[in-house]
Amino acid sequence: MDYTEMFRARLTQLRLEKGVSARDMSLSLGQSESYINKIENSRAMPSMSGFFYICEYLGITPRDFFNTEVQSPAAAARVSAALTGLTAQEAEHILAVIEDITKNRG
Repeated sequence: MDYTEMFRARLTQLRLEKGVSARDMSLSLGQSESYINKIENSRAMPSMSGFFYICEYLGITPRDFFNTEVQSPAAAARVSAALTGLTAQEAEHILAVIEDITKNRG
């Protein structure tokens, strides 16, 4: 497995999901305007601390970054947080809606 390619693809996916340009993300991280572009085009890799800042910016954990089974980790975290405080009946209703959506994907 090419981990560099996987990292690049996941970063691109999550950045696009957030709806931010590579330039804006780079500048928000306090880096040069080409920082994220260089990572996404396999010309550079972030340091470990840089990776942690990227995850923080995206609103996800490092574990979420590498868990490609979860397509939208930031949205999943928001859903999980929204479930907190629901009654069991309310949570079951939400679960039924989710199961209905995933069942109909075919």
